[in-house]
Order: sequence, then structure tokens, then C-alpha cells
Amino acid sequence: MKALLIRHAAAIPRGTPGILDDERPLTSSGTIKFRTAARGLRRITPRLDVLLTSPLPRAHATADIVARAFTPVEPRIEPALASQGVDGIVAALKTHPDDATVALVGHEPMLGALLAQMLGSTQAERLVFKKGGVALVDLPDGPAAPGRLIWFLDPRVLRTLADGSGMTRKVSSANGRTIREEKQS
Repeated sequence: MKALLIRHAAAIPRGTPGILDDERPLTSSGTIKFRTAARGLRRITPRLDVLLTSPLPRAHATADIVARAFTPVEPRIEPALASQGVDGIVAALKTHPDDATVALVGHEPMLGALLAQMLGSTQAERLVFKKGGVALVDLPDGPAAPGRLIWFLDPRVLRTLADGSGMTRKVSSANGRTIREEKQS
């Protein structure tokens, strides 16, 4: 099994008047940036068999963006991603085939704790997901046994991957000549 852990994209701030924490939606900027990140994710993730999401709006909206990038997969609500802790998530993963790639869209600090457990580490505080961050873990012996981290990416890296090259072209003029220079973005 491969587990693709995804933290929801940027949501409106906690404590926004009139909006409960559990009801916070994504910001428009968070939505736009994660759409690009999802295209980058699609370039480096060959397939997605199952897409599980926390029922909270910010995670579900993020999962919808992932689903559009990985058509025909559809997000399914997994309550453990919002409230049941790491053991509940591992139990949910055990219900899926051993050869599946399962995406889990959730929240911090639970995703960091889940990643730590999947890697056999006790240092969850060192495995913090940025909003829109993603990790891929190979779990050859199933979700209850330690696995191997394939990659752990910042959303900016995913957005860079979305264009396919990661390179930007800069054109400038020096002494009347046009100079083309490529640089890593």
C-alpha cells in the first residue's frame, strides 16, 4: 500500500468572527494555489485508487480539487481523519487493498503524528505539514507496520512541478543585446 497524506489547503483564519473552527472554508487564494499544486501532484503520482477526506469543509474542498486532478476517483468521507486519532486512521486504511494508493486529506497535528507512526518515529513534532503539503509513504507490510518515506513536499514545490519543468525563462537586455537565462524557480 502507498499512503498519500495531504494537509488541506489554506483556510480562513481560526477565530474568524461568526465562523466555527470546524466550518472554516478554504480561502480563494488557497483554492487557486492548491489547484496548481494538485496538477503538480498528478505529475508525480501515477495513480490514485482511493481518496479519503475529513468531513470538515476545508479538507473536503481540498479533496474535491484532488479528485478533479485524478479523475475518476471520488472523495469519500472518513470521520477518523477529523476526530478519531491515528489509530482510527490506520484502522480505516486496513480496509483497503494492499496494492492500493490511498490518499488521506486531513489536518495538523494529526497528519504529522500519522506520518511519524507510519515511519516508526516518535518525533511527530518534526514532521509538520504546511497547508497544502503532501507526503507519500510506501507501506509494503500494511498500514500498521513501519514504512518508507518516498517524499515529503511543500506546496510550493508541487506548484513548481505543475508546469512540468520547474524552470522559468528570464529575458533581459545588456548593452543592447537580449540575454536568455534559465533559472530554477
